Formats: sequence, structure tokens, C-alpha cells
Amino acid sequence: MNHMNLVRMWGHCAEVKHRLLVSEYIEGGSLENHLFSNEGTNPANALGWNERFKIAVGMAKGLAYLHHECLEWVVHCDVKPENILLDKDFEPKIADFGLAKLSQRGGLGSNFSKIRGTKGYIAPEWTLNLPITAKVDVYSYGVVLLELVKGSRFLNRVGDDGEEVGLRSFVSAVKGKMGGRDDLWVGDFVDFRLDGKFNWKQATTMVEIGMSCLEDDRNSRPSMSVIAQTLLACE
Repeated sequence: MNHMNLVRMWGHCAEVKHRLLVSEYIEGGSLENHLFSNEGTNPANALGWNERFKIAVGMAKGLAYLHHECLEWVVHCDVKPENILLDKDFEPKIADFGLAKLSQRGGLGSNFSKIRGTKGYIAPEWTLNLPITAKVDVYSYGVVLLELVKGSRFLNRVGDDGEEVGLRSFVSAVKGKMGGRDDLWVGDFVDFRLDGKFNWKQATTMVEIGMSCLEDDRNSRPSMSVIAQTLLACE
């Protein structure tokens, strides 16, 4: 596998107790550090809009490559800000394939003995014992996409029905605004630290895509190739 939005692996060692992976060094650190470390502090330190959109596009292109272009499909299974590394130009590199799963083309999906992923980014089908497909990555990507717009994590707690309350309340608020007449509704959901300095069309598209990625019915979620094409049309 070789793609500009994947961390390059240079080598490995699997001899007795010596089990190592050697990857390229990505100097910018993780998206988590850039997006969340300055929450509630000086707006001047916030990740800029152009960088956020570039990260959204790069992530989509990298996942589309894994899902659609590899000889064997690769499901990452743990898409989250900690696993998105940024180079000096803020080009995102998807990293940490420790939970990844290879799937044969045309297969019906994989069954796992236990849930994989990170709380807050896990698709509903993990808990429903359904065959796992690339749509679990689409769900996780949707959460990250909305966090890029919002500029903070969803402070999730589990409700009585087992759902993530923070994410659920955000989704409910967005749905309440999307159907209105006000074309400027997306401004209510964009990181205040940007002080209104963002591309409205791009922000609206990102929120709409994020919402579609979070559909409970995985068949209603878009593919990563469609997501990448939609975002590229907004550049």
C-alpha cells in the first residue's frame, strides 16, 4: 500500500520477543494535539479553517484508497484524531493500523470476536453483532469531520439507551437547524475560535457529510470515494 495520506511503513521485525514496526516520522504530531489542545484558549492558537478542510479531504482520500483501490480492502477500525498525523504542511497521514482488517473483494463483511475501535467513534453495528464492513470507518470519519468543524470533542456520556449523549445532542441540534430557511445555520456549529473566518460552503458540506456518515443504517452512509469527490468539488 502506498498513498500520500497513509503513514509509510519502512520495515518490521518479528523475531521472538522483538516485534517492531518502523514507520516514517511525521513531524507535526497528531490531529488531536492541534485540534483539542487549545480548546477554550487564545483563538489565535486554533487550527485554521484551510488546514481543517485540507485534513478532511486528505483523510477522505486516504480512506477511499484503503476501501476501494487496494487489491484487498482494508478496514482501519480505529479512525480518530489520535491516529491522524500531520506533516509540516498539515497534510494528514492515517496511522496505527493495529486493529485493521483485510477483507476480500466482494465479501459480505467480517465478523469479529470483540468490538474494535475507540469509544465515541464506534459505529452502531459493532454492538449489534452485524458483519463489519468499511462503513464502520465511514461512521468514525463522520465523527472526526464534525469535530473538525466544532473544534472540540463531543463530551460523551452514555445514556440509558446506551447511546453517546454528547454526539446525539449535537446531531439533534443540527437536524433542527438544517431544515430551516436560514442559509447561515451552519455558523452556529463552527468553532467560535475561528471568529467567523471560514468557508461557509465548505463548512455546510462538511456538516452535511458528517451527518450522513452517522446514519444508523450503514447502507444509508456514503462511501469514502463519494465523500472525497464531494469535498474536492468544494475546493
